[in-house]
Amino acid sequence: MDDPSQGADICRVCRSEGMPERPLFHPCICTGSIKYIHQECLVQWMRYSRKEYCELCSYRFSFTPIYAPDMPRRLPIKDVAAGITSSVLTGIKYWLHFTLVGLAWLCIVPFTACRIYRSLFNGSFDAVMSLPVDMWSSKNISGDIFHGCFVVTCTLFAFIGLIWLREQILHGGGPDWLERDEPNNQQQLNVVLPPIHEEHPLEEADGEVRLENGNPIDGNQVDGNQVDEGHWNPIDWGDRAAEDLTWERLLGLDGSLVFLEHVFWVVSMNALFILVFAFCPYQMGNLAITAMALQDKVAASHFEGLVTTLCGYCLIGICLLIMHTVATIIGFRRSKRIIGLSYIVVKVSLLSVVEIGVLPLVCGWWLDICSLSMFDTSFKDRLASFRLAPGTSMFIHWLVGMVYVYYFASFVLLLREVVRPGVLWFLRNLNDPDFSPIQELIQQGMLQHGRRLIASAMIFGTAVFLVVWLPIRILKSMWPSFLPYNVTLHSDSVNELSMELLLLQVVLPALLEQTHTRNWLKMGIRFWCLIVSHLLGLKSYLLGDGEELPPVVAPIHPPAADLGAAHEGLLRRGGPVGFRPYNRPTNFAIRLIALLVLVALSVVVISLTIITLPVWLGRLAMSFWPALLPSATEPSPMPNIHELYTAACGTYICWLSVRAVCFIAGWLPEGRTVVINRLKFWLKISSKAMVAFIVLLGIIPFLFGLLLELVMVVPFRVPLHQTPVLWAWQDWALGVLYMKIACAITLMGPDWSLRRAIERTYRDGFMRLDLKLMMQDLAIPVIAVLSLFLAVPYVIAYSVTPLIFKNHATRLLIARRIYPIVMVTMAVVKVMLMQVRQFKRLYEHIKNDKYLVGRRLVNYNHTSSVSGQN
Repeated sequence: MDDPSQGADICRVCRSEGMPERPLFHPCICTGSIKYIHQECLVQWMRYSRKEYCELCSYRFSFTPIYAPDMPRRLPIKDVAAGITSSVLTGIKYWLHFTLVGLAWLCIVPFTACRIYRSLFNGSFDAVMSLPVDMWSSKNISGDIFHGCFVVTCTLFAFIGLIWLREQILHGGGPDWLERDEPNNQQQLNVVLPPIHEEHPLEEADGEVRLENGNPIDGNQVDGNQVDEGHWNPIDWGDRAAEDLTWERLLGLDGSLVFLEHVFWVVSMNALFILVFAFCPYQMGNLAITAMALQDKVAASHFEGLVTTLCGYCLIGICLLIMHTVATIIGFRRSKRIIGLSYIVVKVSLLSVVEIGVLPLVCGWWLDICSLSMFDTSFKDRLASFRLAPGTSMFIHWLVGMVYVYYFASFVLLLREVVRPGVLWFLRNLNDPDFSPIQELIQQGMLQHGRRLIASAMIFGTAVFLVVWLPIRILKSMWPSFLPYNVTLHSDSVNELSMELLLLQVVLPALLEQTHTRNWLKMGIRFWCLIVSHLLGLKSYLLGDGEELPPVVAPIHPPAADLGAAHEGLLRRGGPVGFRPYNRPTNFAIRLIALLVLVALSVVVISLTIITLPVWLGRLAMSFWPALLPSATEPSPMPNIHELYTAACGTYICWLSVRAVCFIAGWLPEGRTVVINRLKFWLKISSKAMVAFIVLLGIIPFLFGLLLELVMVVPFRVPLHQTPVLWAWQDWALGVLYMKIACAITLMGPDWSLRRAIERTYRDGFMRLDLKLMMQDLAIPVIAVLSLFLAVPYVIAYSVTPLIFKNHATRLLIARRIYPIVMVTMAVVKVMLMQVRQFKRLYEHIKNDKYLVGRRLVNYNHTSSVSGQN
């Protein structure tokens, strides 16, 4: 056979030879039969592969531009001016369009919503009639826009909630009383379709019914007389084909003006939702409250509008229930279904408000009442603060209650991982795949929900009583001087401010990120269960017999794929979801009562320890802080510091102690040699970590904080006739805060060397830290830049300036203003360089638009590469 290398060169894509009008190029490092390619083939491959480099050798292809022969050496001023004018006009056009988009969505929509809401709830017919005139009023525009954003948010959530509830009813089915009279027992059929007979063989996927003669019939166009009345569903709106509507087109970010139509429909929907879901319930509630003469009591709640609206919804629910009963007796099937679905919407809305709003609020108030003596306050003080700012007080108590309920549910989930399945049968398992809080709200009756809410409130209240109130009473009787906690803020002391920032930015994040609290809690709970089970003889009941038997599973409830609030449905509806058999000892009831007593005693003791030990250790550690030592005139020996920081410091000390004990307990059984080797290993890790800690959390924050103080604080806060005093401790503490902000901004920025170095340091941690690489890529460059920023202005101010200026006032002014002047100058130079680069790109763009006729592929010079290697 002939040698292929002596044949003609061919293209690696189309396998054809080169011609004068289609020459072959060798644009990359590849050699042999894949060395050559046509330019057209390469361009087409690059278009489809979206790559600008060879996929074999990774060499980036390059093209040289080909301009027209009549192109001048320099572009005329007229062409440059025309190009700049075109770019400016294009920018102005986009600016005007996006300004219109922002005004429409951020100003017009909330402004009209607020004005419509105010006119409807003003209570007079004249206010409604004067609404078109009020729309053009310029009075308090900014305030109306701000309040309108809240109104639009509420209407948006109401609309999303209604759509979500519709999907739940469609996929999970309605309650039994709504589906009871449906023919043929087909409760889950929620589509509007005619009865399918032999002449209607099959429904196609596009929603059309194909007849035998091939003529399509749309299911939505079928005569209503053919639709079975029992299958009719008023909430099935059909799956009509719609145009592709992206977020850019919906909001107007695609450059078109179609979004104005969407703005009009949003304003109309806001008005409709305000009228239906706010105004009508409010008016009905107002009539009911007026009829019962409860205006004074409602006004005393400081939330008259909200309470009146909730009363209106309750009245609407009662009316719908009565109407549904009447429609059932008369036999109006469609009317009964519409009224039933409306009642479900009202019931789910009210129960959601109670579950998500009222129950956490009650828990928050109960927590506050039980902990009053901990903070040396009274119930009258809480009532006074509530009357002063009722909205803020309610929100804070609701937030505290939500946090409490969340951690209570988390602890229950942790407890389920330790005890035998079936012990906590009376608590709803949130990990149950069949658990659907929305389906429970739909399916269950109001009586069941009422019992469940009362039981949940009793469990939450009892837990607060045992965890908070009873330990505080015991502590006040046994150690009266320990309480109350000091929760007053003191920001006058520089050292205290630095220490607070240190605790917030260093100690607490380290505690939260590195803690093994969950594993320790599981070990502690298992240890407690072992001791109690041996004392009471309930090992089989609490922990099981050690045999992995398949759990007995309860009947599957109607499926639904939703997530709800953590506290919602904590109590079960019936029997256990899953359990494992156990051996029942004698006197089982007495043993269970003793178990509950031991649980209560253990909770009180553990809570008392958590309340006292971390705070006591924190106070003891803070007593060695020089600036916080009590003076001779102070009657109390306690440091004057917020208890949040003493508790944080004491918790960190406890965590370090427990961590050290765990390490020692894990090493001792392995022998002396293993312990020595591990000590050497951890000594090496600790040494590297200490060096990294000193550099990254010591030197760099100090230099960064000092630079920011010289640039921003001293020139604007210290007068010229005063000498600035620089506190190294304060500069370091503030530098830690500023450095965290700078690192966050860097990580969100473009991909450059500093970002890669920070990401690698975060990823490696202390265990896999490459100290040399960290110092080379991160620490030394940052320290060098910060040192130059600090040293160069100082040298100019105190070495160069005295040689030029002899006036002391001038030299002092230059010394104070040199740092911000240097920073502003560098920023201006940076902006100018960016503008120069942008102008060069614009110049090339103008030249290419006017004179560019093509691009030619550039060959790779194999000869120069080989000679360079030699």
